[in-house]
Amino acid sequence: MENAQTRQAALLTRIAWAVTVVVLGLVVFMNRVSFESPVDLGFLPGFHAVVNALTAIVLIYAYIKIRGKQVAAHKRAIYVAVGLSVVFLLSYVAYHMTNDPTIYGDLDHDGLLSEAERTAAGSGRTVYLIILLTHIALAAGIFPFILFTFIRAYTGQFERHRKMAKWVWPIWLYVAVTGPVVYLMLEPYYP
Repeated sequence: MENAQTRQAALLTRIAWAVTVVVLGLVVFMNRVSFESPVDLGFLPGFHAVVNALTAIVLIYAYIKIRGKQVAAHKRAIYVAVGLSVVFLLSYVAYHMTNDPTIYGDLDHDGLLSEAERTAAGSGRTVYLIILLTHIALAAGIFPFILFTFIRAYTGQFERHRKMAKWVWPIWLYVAVTGPVVYLMLEPYYP
């Protein structure tokens, strides 16, 4: 017979899947839908880098705390990391719905990469694209598993939480660290 904890976990898992579908749908369609913002949101890429960096710091802190058996501090840190990730996601979608994409190497900011710009960007463009593509793919792939890992702990399924967190945490950390790296590499090309 199912207990209340198991039913709660099942409900939250269904909600997590629904949220994942909505979020991934927003991310896929954000560049296809454009809005005119009454406020210049050009500052958001730098903000995103800071939020990602803070998330990485908080994730490392959370790891240190759980290794030291300080469960309450770990729990608070994870709540902060999830909150930062939500802030990032909302502002990321808002930025991309109101701004044209920035292209690595586009020195004249015309939205096109000329042969001269491509040559000037050199191998840095390849490195940037590798980091960007792994960042995006892992961010999209890990998103629901961050939620599932959180749900496992929230509903008291600590053994399942630990098993999942062992591989979710390093991927989440990679995504959080590579976010600022991508920004710093792309920063010279923002208009």
